[in-house]
Amino acid sequence: MEYKFKSGFVTLIGRPNVGKSTLMNQIIGQKIAITSNKPQTTRNRIQTIHTCEQGQIIFVDTPGIHKAKNKLGEYMVNVAERTLNEVDVVLWLVEPTTFVGAGERHIAEQLTKVRTPVILVINKLDTIKKEELLAVIDTYSKVYDFAEIVPVSALKGENAQHLVDVVFDYLEEGPQFYDADTITDQPERQIVAELVREKALRLLSDEIPHGIAVSVESMKERKKGNMIDINATIVCERDSHKGIIIGKQGAMLKKIGMEARKEIENLLDSKVNLQLWVKVKKDWRDSDFLLKNYGYDKRDV
Repeated sequence: MEYKFKSGFVTLIGRPNVGKSTLMNQIIGQKIAITSNKPQTTRNRIQTIHTCEQGQIIFVDTPGIHKAKNKLGEYMVNVAERTLNEVDVVLWLVEPTTFVGAGERHIAEQLTKVRTPVILVINKLDTIKKEELLAVIDTYSKVYDFAEIVPVSALKGENAQHLVDVVFDYLEEGPQFYDADTITDQPERQIVAELVREKALRLLSDEIPHGIAVSVESMKERKKGNMIDINATIVCERDSHKGIIIGKQGAMLKKIGMEARKEIENLLDSKVNLQLWVKVKKDWRDSDFLLKNYGYDKRDV
């Protein structure tokens, strides 16, 4: 029997920190979207591509839908909400709980405005018992009329392939948009900047990460030898934050650099000389010019 090649665009939505990026990385089989236990980790739409015999799924990862507090927040919410009408399937990721909070109800409200099929993905399947899962399914069935409900563990990859199969059920026959070996449309510089930001998010204290951006100033391959020189700047909002990012005798900045360098070397398949700098730009999250400068352009929304 000959398979028809299907293709389409799928977005992952959900409150910050429910595991959208982890799930996308799991399906793609390689780390593209950064993950951390802090909210608002993903700021830009990241397209990753999953190609197999069945067809090609282009995943559009979006910032979490939430109530915006500043211009960066508004940008992130606009990106997420506009995407819902532009894709073929919406995957809504939730935690495995029977408590449906204000954040989830806000998302359900946004979904009433779209005609796209919505698949509920109950993540963190590995953390609950079967009977608890049935109660979660029952609760969410009353919140929205889902096309399908699929429980998964993004962290362990459990049921991830089944989710891919279900997504293909909702896609039409279509062209192959990207080469089979392409896994993202993100420029390398963007991914490098995001990997540095991920390490900062993981290593720094809670109050700082929301107020940081990373800009890659230069990325040059040496003529002799397998080495890429990268200069990047971590931008923060306060002088006190700058001191914490640098750390005692530069220890924190060194640690961020060492951890980021390992992943960047894996990504680029090359030795990397990573130099990090720290700059203070007060209130950059409320400046249209600086937002654009750090890769968040309103015209993309």
